[in-house]
Amino acid sequence: MRIALVCPYSLEMPGGVQGQVIGLAKALTALGHEAAVIGPGRGDSRSLAEQLGLAGDGLVLVGGSVGLPANGSVAPVALSPAASLAALRHLWRARYDVVHIHEPFAPGITWPILASSASPLVGTFHRAGSDLAYDLVSPLARVLARRLAVRCAVSKEAARTARRVAGGSYVLMGNGIDTGRFSSVEPLRTEAPTILFVGRHERRKGLEVLLEAFTRLGSGGAPAPEPEPAPAPVRATLWVAGEGPETPRLKRAYGSLEGIEWLGRIGDEDLSRRLLGADVLCAPSLGGESFGVVLLEALAASTVVVASDLPGYRDVVGDHALLVPPGDSEALRAGLEKALGAVAGGESSRATWADVPSGAGWARQWSMESLARRYADAYQSVVPASHRRARSGSASEPGSASEPGSASEPGSASESGSASEPGSASEKWPVARGEGGRRGVWPERGRRASGGVLDSTDHV
Repeated sequence: MRIALVCPYSLEMPGGVQGQVIGLAKALTALGHEAAVIGPGRGDSRSLAEQLGLAGDGLVLVGGSVGLPANGSVAPVALSPAASLAALRHLWRARYDVVHIHEPFAPGITWPILASSASPLVGTFHRAGSDLAYDLVSPLARVLARRLAVRCAVSKEAARTARRVAGGSYVLMGNGIDTGRFSSVEPLRTEAPTILFVGRHERRKGLEVLLEAFTRLGSGGAPAPEPEPAPAPVRATLWVAGEGPETPRLKRAYGSLEGIEWLGRIGDEDLSRRLLGADVLCAPSLGGESFGVVLLEALAASTVVVASDLPGYRDVVGDHALLVPPGDSEALRAGLEKALGAVAGGESSRATWADVPSGAGWARQWSMESLARRYADAYQSVVPASHRRARSGSASEPGSASEPGSASEPGSASESGSASEPGSASEKWPVARGEGGRRGVWPERGRRASGGVLDSTDHV
């Protein structure tokens, strides 16, 4: 099949949605499909495609972006009519078999495509949490969402957010991770136990909560004196990756403390080495998280995870992480000390509370390849067989449910038993206007990795 993946956010900037779109395009290409990514960007498309690991003609840039406050962050979206027109012209010329829109209700190019695309549409909703602007578009969103042949969500929280705005039913797809990213890199080690934070430095990511907790490690919970936090005896190293609007203020307050290393933006290889080398990955977000890809990446690297107890995180990591109340620096301090103690105690000590070895197997179930196969099943369900431009008929379509091995792939859309079982591959995918529909493929919370991926128990 020929597939267009539409991303509303600048492809010249790192981001969670951008990473998923690019990773999915590469995985679909590896399965034998022709996948192109369409999104904001001003630079040379072939040069950027090479940097991102895409085929030379697999990236279409439609124009520059502007930062728009959204969901506690800043979204780099293309608001100009020229960008939308460029995207539409490309779609009209290319005539893809299916157009897959990520974040259909994000400002910018997605709305015109949703309204006028001649190709069948699949939509994936990533966002968790709403705001006034999102709620205001609900009447129009409910009308245009009917053009989506399949509505997908990356988590239950994302499905709840989308349903609140547009109604309908959603297939839980999850996100994907590159499970092979750690096979060719060496871990970056430090002398002291190491905690890693990765994320944009904005309030909702909770970095300040982590910094406050770090200053009190080993203090038994005694509050830091005001107005400046006093350095505690160094019991760990804290790697702080990323940057953002909060960076200058946080550096002024905590930049001189021993043990904290401010890394700025880091590349994929450096991140892989640090995920392998760190003892603990800390994700102290305050809210607005629908999934938590970096948590799964840390589990895949057999790194202990300490994170905020948010629904989006809880559903993804199951019993394989230590979760603490969001915004509570004292609870986070205690959690980090417990994690560092488990690290010091070796693998057997880790397993008593976080089941880290099993967590690595759990994370591998969320491979990008499995996600691509699930989406390929969704695409095929809405594209007439006569319109598919893959190598041959649907029986041998790369990544299809009938391909040898795909039916038993953990996390594949075809897994779950007989043809008559709800959620099986032969069941019709949900019509977006309906309230019932197919259950998504979702690991059962608390189920150990050896049990495989099962259908979700929730209709979403």
